[in-house]
Amino acid sequence: MRVVAALLVLVVIWGVGLLAFASRVDQSTPPADPPVADGVVALTGASDARITAAMKLLETGKARRMLISGVNPQATRADIRGVAKATQRFYDCCVDLGFQAMDTVGNARETADWANANGFHSLILVTSDFHMPRAMLELQAALPDAAITPYAIRTNELDAKHWWRSREGMRRMTLEYVKYLVIMSREALAHLSGKPHHAPAPADAAP
Repeated sequence: MRVVAALLVLVVIWGVGLLAFASRVDQSTPPADPPVADGVVALTGASDARITAAMKLLETGKARRMLISGVNPQATRADIRGVAKATQRFYDCCVDLGFQAMDTVGNARETADWANANGFHSLILVTSDFHMPRAMLELQAALPDAAITPYAIRTNELDAKHWWRSREGMRRMTLEYVKYLVIMSREALAHLSGKPHHAPAPADAAP
């Protein structure tokens, strides 16, 4: 009975955590006037809104340079410029494309390399609302001394307000929550052991 009771308590705690996580995602909105940063980073995904939003931040002077992380290796600069709806002069001078990242961990490492190579200490992170909590954890682990401002974009990939009304919404939100917990556990263990999960990027890393 004690084992059953303990399991029930864990299930309740897990469920409450899921609801809190979903509420956090639902309340994620881009700041009306984000602070000016050294760079802005857009993480690629199913929605092009991330890239266009980041491009607008660059063009309005909220950052000096922009990284699009996780670009499809088959895409060209011209392809991405069309997606970003970018002004030619801003795109040519100030936009870098990252082709190495295949997942969120890769995004964080690619961003850290880029930030360190450019001497950046403050970033605006642009990604989808449901992806932002996990992306922030990874980026903070890769760049522990950087100031990172989240800029969450609402997308059609997940209805954060009514996620529980559809099987796909429940699946996606639950999966994202589980991934988030895994990263939190990983970072907690790394902190206890005194070993950071992400090794620091070399100072001369290529952008």
